[in-house]
Order: sequence, then structure tokens, then C-alpha cells
Amino acid sequence: MYNLLSPQKDKQYLDIGCGTGNYTIALVKKGMQFTGVDPSEVMLTEAKAKSSKVEWVSGIAENIPFNDETFNGALGILTLHHWQHIENGLKELFRVLQPKSKLVFFTSSPEQMEGYWLNHYFPRLIKVSGEKMPSVEKVTELAQNAGFNFVEVENYFVKPDLQDLFLHSGKHNPELYFKEEIRKGISTFAALSNKAEVEKGLAHLREDIDSGKFESIKQQYENNKGDYCFVVFEKP
Repeated sequence: MYNLLSPQKDKQYLDIGCGTGNYTIALVKKGMQFTGVDPSEVMLTEAKAKSSKVEWVSGIAENIPFNDETFNGALGILTLHHWQHIENGLKELFRVLQPKSKLVFFTSSPEQMEGYWLNHYFPRLIKVSGEKMPSVEKVTELAQNAGFNFVEVENYFVKPDLQDLFLHSGKHNPELYFKEEIRKGISTFAALSNKAEVEKGLAHLREDIDSGKFESIKQQYENNKGDYCFVVFEKP
């Protein structure tokens, strides 16, 4: 994220949909100046408790509470699928960014969702979740309509040392999905899951792990599509 955004220490940056601010704070620790915007007061309260060096602001992507050309760049981390109107959000980001600003999204495409082994155990859940993820092509089209230039897409593959416990975090450690507190922190499980399917899927997963079959299931889903991707734009 840092490399793709290419931030400068004397500039102002925006984290739209910042949540509890883990990434915002990590970048501030590198000397950057960030404002975090999120609609959840619960998450912002947690973020404020972690750091007073970030300006935490309540707001939504479709109505960013800042003047035109306030920021020199922006991040959107696992947030696009939560927006009500992506097109309006992109227009707002274009408005609040200065010319030559980078806009970096971290997201997962429907194709990447299909390529994850959780499909084997929770097919309905992952299908519903994947349908909520905008395609890279759609995001690019809407961003260009808003005035941005497309820069690049970079695929991201989850590594065993991943610390942020989002959906694919258990790729190399399936035991994580048995922990209710972790599932509660993953929006796919917290907001979209069916209790019966989760119980059945977990039982199936436990059986496969114990029998040694899981590794062969996991291998069937290995691909070069990436688990997530960075999509980068720039305001001319």
C-alpha cells in the first residue's frame, strides 16, 4: 500500500472506510499524515483509542465531509463492497483529491473469491459474498467515468504470516475459522452467513483436517489469480 500510494511526509492523505484504523495508524507511524473516514461510530471509537495522531471523521464515501482537492492521495482497504453507490463514491474521491493524486484500492474480485477453498465448505456463503464484490473491470470503468486514469492492478497472495484476520486469512491455517471471535470479525461470516451452513461446513472442514484430506482439497483451488488485488488510479 505504501509503495503504490508513494506518499510524501508533508502531504495529506485519506483512508476511506478506515474501520478501526489498523492500516491508517501503521502508515502514520511511517511519518505520513492521514485522515480516516468511516460511517461506523463503534469502529471510529476503537480507532481513536488506538491513536490520536490521526484525524478520525464520521462519514461515507458517497458524501466525504471535506472540501475540494483537500488530499494528495487516498486508500480504500476492503471497503468497496460495503458502499451503497460505488460510482458516487468514486466521484467524491475525485472531488476531494488534488491533481496527480494516487487512489489505491485493496479488494477481492469475484473471480478471486471463486478460487478460494472456502467454496468447498461454504458454497452458498462464498457465492453470496462474491456477488457483492465489484469486478476490477467495473471499478475501472466507474473510476474512469469519474475522471481517474487507470494505473495498474497488482495481485496479492495471502502469506502464512498475515496478521489482519479478513476472509482469506485462514488460507494456510484453516483452524482460524473454528474460532467464533475471528468469524465475527469477518464481514462475510458476520453479515452473510447461514448458521446451518456454517455448522455443516465447519464439521466437514474438521473431518477433512483430521483425516488429512484437507491438503488435497486446498491444492485443487490453487491458482495464479491472487487472493486479493491492489487497483491503482490517478487523478490527472
